[in-house]
Amino acid sequence: MQISKRVKAIAPSMTLAVSAKAKAMKAAGVDVVGFGAGEPDFKTPEHICAAAVKAIRDGHHGYVVPSSGLADLKRAVADYLKRVCGLSYKPEEVIITCGGKHALYQAFLATLEPGDEAVLPSPYWVSYPEMIRLAGAREVIVHAGADQGFKIAPRQLAAAITPRTKAVVLNSPSNPTGVVYTREELTALADVVAGRDLWVFSDEIYNELVYDGIDTCSFGVVRDGLMPQTVTFGGASKTWAMTGWRIGWAAGPADLVKAMGNLQDQSTSNPTSISQYAAVAAVSGPTEPLAKMKAEFDRRRLYMFERLNAMPGVRCVRPQGAFYAFPDVSGTFEKVLGKTAAGPKSVAFAARVLDEAKVAVVPGGAFGDDHCVRLSFATSMQQIEKGLDRIEMFLKG
Repeated sequence: MQISKRVKAIAPSMTLAVSAKAKAMKAAGVDVVGFGAGEPDFKTPEHICAAAVKAIRDGHHGYVVPSSGLADLKRAVADYLKRVCGLSYKPEEVIITCGGKHALYQAFLATLEPGDEAVLPSPYWVSYPEMIRLAGAREVIVHAGADQGFKIAPRQLAAAITPRTKAVVLNSPSNPTGVVYTREELTALADVVAGRDLWVFSDEIYNELVYDGIDTCSFGVVRDGLMPQTVTFGGASKTWAMTGWRIGWAAGPADLVKAMGNLQDQSTSNPTSISQYAAVAAVSGPTEPLAKMKAEFDRRRLYMFERLNAMPGVRCVRPQGAFYAFPDVSGTFEKVLGKTAAGPKSVAFAARVLDEAKVAVVPGGAFGDDHCVRLSFATSMQQIEKGLDRIEMFLKG
């Protein structure tokens, strides 16, 4: 019996692989510090949990019809996008999905045909290229390394667009780099794509986690006329510490949202009903828990950034969003791996750090930059201090 070629071609997620190995080591009694998972270490705020309990007690246990989302949640998300992001979407232009990843996957399937191209800035989130390929299209990588702050330039974007281009993917704040495009930088990219017959997928899942007072915004508002070609993606996972609740969304032109809804009808049906009632409380509720989480992430961010840049052979671009640092560790490769190391060096580096320093980091090769590794500061300061101490000792040894 055969497994389909499209599925056999999928690369396993290195982020999940690193987390799985670290958990297995911990289960075996090894004291491992995990910087792998992109998951807040906070509990979901109490008012959100209370809304879920109420939904259970009120008997909201059945299917949600239509499967594209609870009407109250669509309205709440549309209100949130207007209030926080300045984006004007109607409820019928919003789809609720089983997490932000699900929203992106459905959008790629609904817009790309075999032979199409999607422009993908690198470093990129690990799942983007796999989703593009599963849709039968080809990713066109536009690389921006640490020397240019991990941000693509308008000239690079313009050079990558061809008659086959059907989508451009933007992710700001970024996973894995933590960089944030300024309003001015987004406007310059918008000048390249505006009016072209292509979609812009703006993944803004970390939109609330922006630091240093940086002047940024949602892509769809940087200039007039962008909304008809822009799809905005978000979700409850990062901002409200709701990773396991699996609630994401996409907002865009009604015809595309309807097509994604048809796909959802025939694949997952509705996201969990109880989680949707909880998400209404999240996007409509008090912001004080968010502010507390963000302040703590900010404290950890600055500490990790300064510690990494003080290590020999390590260079770290200052993260201004999300909860990741993406240091360039290529200056350590010869010492750590020797001159003849074969294969992706970031993978070998991460393996040695895990085996010898007992610290889990994610190889940058998974994100399209083999010079780097990703560290999440979505863990306690105690763990961050311990893990960075271990990495520093490892590099000095």
